[in-house]
Amino acid sequence: MQDSRPHPHDWNVSTDEAKRIQRRLASEVTERALPDGGETVAGIDVSVRDDTAQAAVSVLRLPELDVVDEATHRCEVPFPYVPGLLSFREMPAVLPALERLHSTPDVFVTDSHGAAHPRRFGLACHLGVLLDAPAIGVAKSILVGAPQGELGPEKGSRVPLVDDGETVGTVLRTRTDVNPVYVSVGHRCTLDGAADLMLDCSPRYKIPEPTRQAHKLSRAEG
Repeated sequence: MQDSRPHPHDWNVSTDEAKRIQRRLASEVTERALPDGGETVAGIDVSVRDDTAQAAVSVLRLPELDVVDEATHRCEVPFPYVPGLLSFREMPAVLPALERLHSTPDVFVTDSHGAAHPRRFGLACHLGVLLDAPAIGVAKSILVGAPQGELGPEKGSRVPLVDDGETVGTVLRTRTDVNPVYVSVGHRCTLDGAADLMLDCSPRYKIPEPTRQAHKLSRAEG
């Protein structure tokens, strides 16, 4: 996968500048139906040890969820851990990993938030806007907002995640009687479409298979 477009900003910036960048780029996030006939979903995960980040991308083919491509990249971490600014810490490792893929995935899924974010611009949004590609955020914990209504115990149950009166995500049960995940729009998808696809990508485990495979790869010793 090659992307020759210039990156619109530096990554090693102050926290105030990072927030300004998020607010500026948040206006570029679009919501639309996922493309028909999509065949591949790429899961993205980053593991950080000491001052080194290892990004991993696992590309799975639908509907079998077989791994058909994968790539990693390891580099120094350029940005401290700051809640809400994860993309500035992880994207410098993710983008080179994506360039090592042999194909271009139809949809990207991150182990992080998209619009369910204080400035409505989590890592999934950042990735989707930079690539101009469909992207979905799937997180294991809430960053902003609260579930609206009671979530049923069955797999497939869902309720809105609402922040300041705005629906920013979906609380989705991907496995019966197991804690839910939090799905949000990254770019070029709808919230319902994103939740439906993530349910299709979770046949056995709580974590959708694309990001589950990427997580295993990101922790592998190179």
